[in-house]
Amino acid sequence: MSYFDNIRTFVRVYELGSMSAAGRDLRISPAVTSSRIAQLETHLGVRLFQRTTRNLSPTEQGKAFYRSAAEILEAVANAEAQIVNLTENPKGSLFVAAPLGVGRRLIAPQVAAFLDEYPEVSMRLRLTDRKVDLTSEGLDLAFFLGQPEDSNLRIRKITDVDRVLCAAPAYIERRGMPADGDALLAEKHECLNLRFPGATEFQWLLSTQDGPRRFRVSGRFECDDGDVLTDWALAGHGIALKPLFEVADHLKSGALVQVAQATPPEPIQMACLYTHRRRQDPKSRLFMDFVVGKIASKIRATSLDG
Repeated sequence: MSYFDNIRTFVRVYELGSMSAAGRDLRISPAVTSSRIAQLETHLGVRLFQRTTRNLSPTEQGKAFYRSAAEILEAVANAEAQIVNLTENPKGSLFVAAPLGVGRRLIAPQVAAFLDEYPEVSMRLRLTDRKVDLTSEGLDLAFFLGQPEDSNLRIRKITDVDRVLCAAPAYIERRGMPADGDALLAEKHECLNLRFPGATEFQWLLSTQDGPRRFRVSGRFECDDGDVLTDWALAGHGIALKPLFEVADHLKSGALVQVAQATPPEPIQMACLYTHRRRQDPKSRLFMDFVVGKIASKIRATSLDG
C-alpha cells in the first residue's frame, strides 16, 4: 500500500467528513480506508482526526496537513495531465452528472462514441434532477440548467434553452386555456412542480410586458424527476414548465399544447460545471469539447426561433 494512496485517502476523508463516504468514493472497503489513515498517522506521528462513535473531525494537525496534501494531489494531477496531453492518449475514469432529461436525451447518446474514440477512458454517468455537489461527490463534470450557487465552480456555458408551459388537450378541454401567468393563479390551474430537496415553494419565472416576473404557483403533483412531470402532463393532470427540447416531439404531435403564451417562460442557461482542480484534466476537456457542440445543435434545432 503506497504512501500516495494513504494521502489520497486522507484527502477524501477530510473533504467528505466520513470514512465510509470516502471508501465508497474511492471504491475501497471501510477497513482499507481506516487502515490507510492509521498508517498515515503512524508515519507522521500525529492524530489527523478526532474520532467518536458518531463524529469524525480533523485535528489542527489534520487541517494543516490537508492544505499541503491537497496541493500535492493537484500537482500530481497537473503533471499527469501534461503527460497525457503530450501523448494524446487520455486514460482513466470520468465521473459526470446531468439532469435526467438532459442526460437521457443529450449526454448519454454521446457516451459510446466518445469511449470508442478514447478506448482507455471509462465513464460513470449519474443522472439526477437533484442538485449535486461536485467536490463532495467526487464529480469531474456536471451539466446544469440554471445558475450555479457555488461561485468557486468554473462554468462553461453551452447555450440558452427555450422553455414552454404545456398541457394535454384533455386538460385544456376540462379546465380551459389560461391566457397568461395571472390566469394560472386566478383560475387555480393545477401546476406540476419539480421538487428539489429543501424547496419550500415553487416559482415560475415568466416574461411579461414589464419584464421577467416570478409567479408563485401551486399544485397537488410534485416529483423530483422531470420526466414524470411530462408523463403527468401527457395524462392530462396539469400544466408543466418544461425545456422545449424535452417536449418538442409531443408538441409537434399535438399530445401537448402550449399554454399561457402571453407570458412565456424565460429561457434557462445550460452549462457545464467543473472545479478548478479539473481544469487541467484532458479527459474532462475532451468530453466537454466532444459533446458541447452536439448539444447546442440539438437544442437550437428545437428552439422557438428555429
